[in-house]
Amino acid sequence: MQIALYSRGFITADLGNIRLLLDELQREEITPVIYEPFYRSLQPHIPFATAPATFAHAGDLNNMTIDCLVSLGGDGTLLDTVCFVRDKNIPVLGINFGRLGFLASIGKEEIHAAVKALQQRTYVVDKRTLLHLDCNIPLFGDVPYALNDFTIHKKDTSAMVKIHTYLNGEFLNTYWADGLIVATPTGSTGYSLSCGGPVVFPEAGSFVITPVAPHNLNVRPVVVPDNNVISFEVEGRSDLFLCTLDSRMETIDNTVQLAVKKEAFKLSLLRLDDSNFLHTLRHKLLWGIDTRNRLK
Repeated sequence: MQIALYSRGFITADLGNIRLLLDELQREEITPVIYEPFYRSLQPHIPFATAPATFAHAGDLNNMTIDCLVSLGGDGTLLDTVCFVRDKNIPVLGINFGRLGFLASIGKEEIHAAVKALQQRTYVVDKRTLLHLDCNIPLFGDVPYALNDFTIHKKDTSAMVKIHTYLNGEFLNTYWADGLIVATPTGSTGYSLSCGGPVVFPEAGSFVITPVAPHNLNVRPVVVPDNNVISFEVEGRSDLFLCTLDSRMETIDNTVQLAVKKEAFKLSLLRLDDSNFLHTLRHKLLWGIDTRNRLK
């Protein structure tokens, strides 16, 4: 069994958990294939008896049989893995070395259980919808899709923008705002949630359109079926705007034509048997943590 290990980096406090993970993999006879920059940063701190196989780009994984990609970090780190697994159907498991961790929901204290689950294949696979971006110019290379969200946003401190938005070609609304988010159900607990959007269950077949600081107070987030094509025309006092897919960013002008739709393939996200979306909501958002619940 081979698994790929990806991380943006680490802090000194995480070294013990990284050693533990590598030891657990060795004990279960699982071969790690390590992201090359991550491996180079580990070398001064962790002795490797033999140099492991490494990868640096998505293409490096094409010639390997990878059973799973393990993300070490927070949700941002896990979002990076979309660019590596692409449509290869390599499942992703996130171990949370970050902060909140909606996607990377497996805690450091569960490393042993996570490795056991990988070896025994007792994990649960969640299929997560991706967003696909169509554009009249090349944007985001050969990875024009996102797990969390697509956004259009004003650039720097420029004035608010006008975003004319259409569903399947029919006019929906003109958003006078700092920006606009289109989130998948997975992304509904990210940027969209912080801008007042609803929490959407991962299996819901929908997108959430959430304005960022709208100028009209009666404009609210709206949930639409994910079989819609959502298209945009952008204008403003500035000639340049920002366009993002997850944590990747491009600068565009008002001549760029943008549309998002559901991607043809999905991301396989792994979780342990005793963890699900409701558990994550209660644990991460502290739902039910109320003194009135302890007064019985």
